[in-house]
Amino acid sequence: MDTTLRPTTAGGTGGTLGTRTNAPSPLLPARPTTPVDGASASAPAAPPATATPLRSGGSAAQLDSGLQDQVARAQQALDYLDRVSTQLETLKGELTAKLAGTRNGARLQLEAQVRQLAKTLTSRRQDGGASIDSNLNYSAAPAVQRFRIRGLDIASLRKSAPQTLSFSVGSVGGPQMSVNIDPDQSNQDIARALDRTLAPMGVRARLDDKGELVFLASESDWPAIKDSIGVSGRGRVTTEEVPASLAPDKWTVNADTGNADALRQSLREVVQALERVHRSQVAASDALAAASAQVAAAEAPAPNVTLAAEDFTKAAASTDYESLLALTSALVGVSRDRVLALLGLR
Repeated sequence: MDTTLRPTTAGGTGGTLGTRTNAPSPLLPARPTTPVDGASASAPAAPPATATPLRSGGSAAQLDSGLQDQVARAQQALDYLDRVSTQLETLKGELTAKLAGTRNGARLQLEAQVRQLAKTLTSRRQDGGASIDSNLNYSAAPAVQRFRIRGLDIASLRKSAPQTLSFSVGSVGGPQMSVNIDPDQSNQDIARALDRTLAPMGVRARLDDKGELVFLASESDWPAIKDSIGVSGRGRVTTEEVPASLAPDKWTVNADTGNADALRQSLREVVQALERVHRSQVAASDALAAASAQVAAAEAPAPNVTLAAEDFTKAAASTDYESLLALTSALVGVSRDRVLALLGLR
């Protein structure tokens, strides 16, 4: 049934409507912990509680807000990636036409398409669901900003080893975390040591594809982090964002030169960007499907009908005013046909 009985404590010998304390149900209120069965006749009567109308349990489960957010972000990412994919496909066609010399005015068309794509890329943080990074890679986790710290690279760290570095992140210095750099550590070991030290402060450390040290921070946290990193002996350090691999402005320059090799390079970059977008579309679609399946499978827990029936029976055996009031309130509008229809759903 969609309705549940609110607890109503009766005076003296009255019973209690509700669920048992050792078997709580999200749809039924907990039974009061004060015992009522077998109460002493000389004990003062409990103050009568005001009978309240039945409360509807609702037909839908309470969905986890994080799951709903995951669905929304994946859908937003897909919408954004579709726009980028369409614009890249158009650019691919314009560059091909420019190379083949088969279309008059291809240069102007190319410039217009590059401007449109650049505008779309600029809106990535607002329109991409916060899950697409500057290289158009999708991740279920929030997008990150890659950056470097001037003077803090693998070569300089190895040259100064052994040494101990202390880091802080924050406008007022923040807590300091220290890391030891030893001469016998590999480049990967150094990156891992830095990562363990910086992780509690919202900064991670990695080796990039070229084996160079790169740092990462959440894009949402980056504005507060970029000018607030301190290193022992150096004070505030200078950070430099790692530029995105996608550089549409360069494609316009290559088109202006008319150099065939430069145009082919631009075309290769567009094709690579398209492949990356397609991989991100697949990842976002998979994430959306998985999250949507969890939402569809989420069901409200069934009310404990057995316990409710027992409590109802116990209350019906009482003849005090409050219990009778609660029972009559609960039965208002409950006809025999409705009961039979509900029982038929089991």
